[in-house]
Order: sequence, then C-alpha cells, then structure tokens
Amino acid sequence: MSTVTMKFGGTSVGSPEAIATVADIISSEIDNGTRVIVVLSAMSGVTDALYNSVREAAKGNRWAYLSCSQKLRDRHEEVINLLVRPSKARDALMADIDNLLKQHVELCEAVNILGEATPRIIDAVLSFGERLSTRVVAAVLRERGVQAQAFDAGEFVITDDRYGSANPQWQETQARVNGSLRPVLERGVTPVLTGFLGATRDRHPTTLGRGGSDFSGAIFAAATDSDELIIWTDVDGVMTTDPRIDPRARVLPYVSYTEVGELAFYGAKVLHPKTVQPILARGIPLRVRNTFNREAPGTLIGPNSEQSSMVIKAVTSVRNVSLLTVSGKGMIGVPGIAGRTFLAAANAGANILMISQASSEQNFCFVVIDDHAHEAKAAIENELSSEIARQDVDGVDVLSGVAIVTTVGAGMRGTPGVAGRVFTTMGNHGINVIAIAQGASECSISFVVEERDLEAAVIALHDLALESVGVTA
Repeated sequence: MSTVTMKFGGTSVGSPEAIATVADIISSEIDNGTRVIVVLSAMSGVTDALYNSVREAAKGNRWAYLSCSQKLRDRHEEVINLLVRPSKARDALMADIDNLLKQHVELCEAVNILGEATPRIIDAVLSFGERLSTRVVAAVLRERGVQAQAFDAGEFVITDDRYGSANPQWQETQARVNGSLRPVLERGVTPVLTGFLGATRDRHPTTLGRGGSDFSGAIFAAATDSDELIIWTDVDGVMTTDPRIDPRARVLPYVSYTEVGELAFYGAKVLHPKTVQPILARGIPLRVRNTFNREAPGTLIGPNSEQSSMVIKAVTSVRNVSLLTVSGKGMIGVPGIAGRTFLAAANAGANILMISQASSEQNFCFVVIDDHAHEAKAAIENELSSEIARQDVDGVDVLSGVAIVTTVGAGMRGTPGVAGRVFTTMGNHGINVIAIAQGASECSISFVVEERDLEAAVIALHDLALESVGVTA
C-alpha cells in the first residue's frame, strides 16, 4: 500500500468551505487505497493573530488577547457547527477547543503580569493555531467515515531549543516516528498532524520558522518513507515568476530539487526554503497542487534536472534587503576576515542571503534582511575593531533600498552565454547591477539592483525565459 503525505496551507483550511474541500481530497485518496498522513497549517490569519495577542499582552492590553481568543473560538466553532453533526463527540471537541483557548489566555495573562514575552512563551502561544486546526479537521474527517486522529507534532518532531526557528534532531525524531507514528498508520488510522511545530526533549513547544509547515510535511514524509509529498496551497504550482509582477507567469510542470531550493531561498513564496532537505536523500517526489483547482496537475519536483527548452526556468526576487560591504587595503592576504565577519553577522541574528567578493580581496559584500542590517553592522565592527583601529579595515558600509533578483534553471549549466545575455538584458534596460553571485552548481545567477528597478529587472529577465518556449507579450 502506498503512503502519501499531504500538507495543507493556511488558505486551504481557512474557511468551512475550504476545509470541506480538504476533507474531500483526503477521503478520495483513502478510498483509492492510499494511506494518507495529513499535516496542517493554522487557519489563515490565525498565527498572525496569536502573535499580535502575545505582543499586546506584553504591553498590558488585556482586551486585545481576550478579543483574539473569542474571535478564534468563533472561527473554529463555525466550522464545527457547519461540518460536524451534534453528538457527544462534537461536545467533546468543543470542550477541547475551549480548553486550548483557555490555555492561550492563561499564557497571555502571565505575559501581561511579567510585561515581556520570551521566545519560549511566544512559541507556546503560536502553537495553538495548528493545535486548533488539526482537531477540527480530524473531526470533519471522522464525520465522513475516515478513522482520523489529531496529533501534536511535538510528540514526534524533537528539536533544539532555538525558539522561533528550531532545528529538528533527526535521529530522535526518526525514533519517535518509528515507535509511535508508524504503529498508528499500521492500525489504519489517518494521523492529522500539526505543521510548523516541534518540541524540545523537555516537551516545550517550538516552531520551525514562519512557513515551516512545508518543512514539517517533508520531515514526516521522509521519516515515514512516503511515496510522495504533496503540498496543497492556493496556486496551481511553481511559477516562472511572481504573477503580481508579470501576469504572463506560467506554471512549471517539472523542476528539480536544486532548482526549487534556489527559488524558495530567493523569494518564491510557494515553498519554505528548507522543504527539500529531508526528502532529498530519500528521493521522495514532491508535488505542489492547488486545493481550489484540483484539475490542475501542479508542479512535480524531483531529483533529476530534465532537459527543457527553458534554459532560464524562473525569475524570483527578494525585497527589503540591505547590502553590507567590508573593505580595506589591509585585508589583502589576511586569513579569517570573512569568516569572522560572517560569524559576527550570524551571532547578530542576520541570515546571509548572498555573498560577492572581488579577487583583489580588498572588499567583499553580502546581503541581509533590512531588519538585521544595522545589528549586523555593529556586531561586525565590534568583531573587527582592532583591524579598524589599525586602518586595515575601513569599516562596514550599509546600502539600503536594494533587492536581489535571481534567475534559476539547471539548463544554465553548460550553456555558453547565459550570464552574458542576462547582463546584456540588464544593460539594455538601463538597470545597474550592483553585485553578482553565482554558485558552483551553476543553477542560478543572483545579483543586487536598486529596489526601484526590481520590477523592470524581473519582467526583462522573464522575457528571456519565455522567449525560449515561444511566449511573447
């Protein structure tokens, strides 16, 4: 019997109608003889509401978190009232929902008294979104005759204590899945699991980072040796670019793990950047499909790069970033400057998105999210204070108002002239390229432009991708 892991995003469980559709999809797959592992996000907007509730609690705004709790109760009760018939089981479900929301208020009360919310408490508060949605969807499935049971992922996904962006402990997670989740599947039960969440060894809830439910789906698919992972979302698949920038964007029928990893990292919203990591070694195919357009085949993502007429498959972008430059003639031939710089940036909480260095070693630059730019600058200048005092290093310059644009396509490898065409296109459109980076995989070329040029750059480069398959404006 084949096993499929299905992850449903927030919009897929965002309303009673959407949840009914999700139940149809799962029931149909089970009727076809497939075992299904279900991984869910919170209902759309719930995670943001929960985060706002704990933030307001820290400010002493009791009304805000009490109001949030009531609105969450109303949303989830609406689904239950419409999709679950009155019964003792429904009464028990309502009591479970009330208990979770009571816990939410109690945590916010504690934050209100303390006047601050620690990362650990924030993760505990954010966990309620998925814990609510799984219980509701499992009940809707049982209403349709599916032997479904809700589980908190923290029972299986063991993480470190890096609250807000926790890292799974793979061996312990695999052992928990083997010992506790696989027997559930073998009994014919359909597990409905919370995405986005894990737990420390001490059972404190953790989150895997915003959008981490995709990552959760991949973790469970890999740990159960699923035959396929399907990410159900609100778009038809992975697209050649953001359709909000260029309406000519098309769905890609197939991309490789490497290509989609680059797309996700450099701004494509359809997948969490870490999604491919767990399934890569096991060669598990991944498909992205639209919950609300089940006739669309979606995008298949697999291990191999297929031959395609599209040398450049997609163009993506990242806004709200800053370019940091470290320079100085005294840096030439001095080992460790770059390593110390990047470690200091990491310790300041800055994730480095792109790096570019001149061969002279007199300067190098890198890109971080705007929110962390000035903290990173201060941390680096503190780390290199001796070199700055000796004037071996001039300091750290921060350039804001820039964006990253990335062209992606495995066909770029071994195809002469691709980079030349990319930069000729930029020049022909009067777009200044500030910094360039290309990985050794040759699967992508990234460059920094002024943010005001972002849309023009994306559209111009998207032209190159579409020209190869005969699509014009």
